[in-house]
Amino acid sequence: MSHQLQVTDRTTGGAETDALTLDFLTERITVEELIRSRVFQEVKDHNARSVTPRFRLVEPADTTKKQIDWQEQFAVALDAFRDNRFLVLVDDRQVDDLADEIVVAPSTRVSFLKLVPLVGG
Repeated sequence: MSHQLQVTDRTTGGAETDALTLDFLTERITVEELIRSRVFQEVKDHNARSVTPRFRLVEPADTTKKQIDWQEQFAVALDAFRDNRFLVLVDDRQVDDLADEIVVAPSTRVSFLKLVPLVGG
């Protein structure tokens, strides 16, 4: 049985933007598994298209390549999470450890908040 989780991107102003539905085999996942699944789906979507889509979580160094390696992008995303370049919010609570567990349920709200460095700072 598959369990679905809808994730959204959130701006620093609080507005929700892009939504993505991810499938999982278990009712509980870790933050690391969530990030892996999200990156895998984004790269899969990119590799299936002839037009370069806008990446939401990670930005490959070379977006002109036809096929992007999801494992490379996963490593980049983990580094970005550890460096607080984006936050993961579960039911409006920040999770800050890759081993934190998330319950995969229709009522669970997951948001990714990509932080943008201040100019000059």
